Amino acid sequence: MTRPIPDKAEVALEFPDKLYIGTFERSARFDAHLDQTGVSLTLHRTGDADVRKSVHMHFHYGLFADILSDLANTVASMPPHDADHGCAPNGGRGTLCRAFH
Repeated sequence: MTRPIPDKAEVALEFPDKLYIGTFERSARFDAHLDQTGVSLTLHRTGDADVRKSVHMHFHYGLFADILSDLANTVASMPPHDADHGCAPNGGRGTLCRAFH
């Protein structure tokens, strides 16, 4: 089930001879869920064919755990006002917010 994106996501896909960049803002939607092997994240931008796009990512649990660990480790180097921005009250951020403080 998709939900509206409350902020913004930027995606860049780089190949040796091409670069694709996409922005997903509040008019876009996302889906995040767990499956047997990892975490799935999909970003959807609807509309006419010239603006419609989607990005599908799947991270196996081991990689996702390392990503979360790296994010938590970088919190200490962030200025306090940046860490506070990342912890705006929104239920689902609770676990990540605890890493900020």
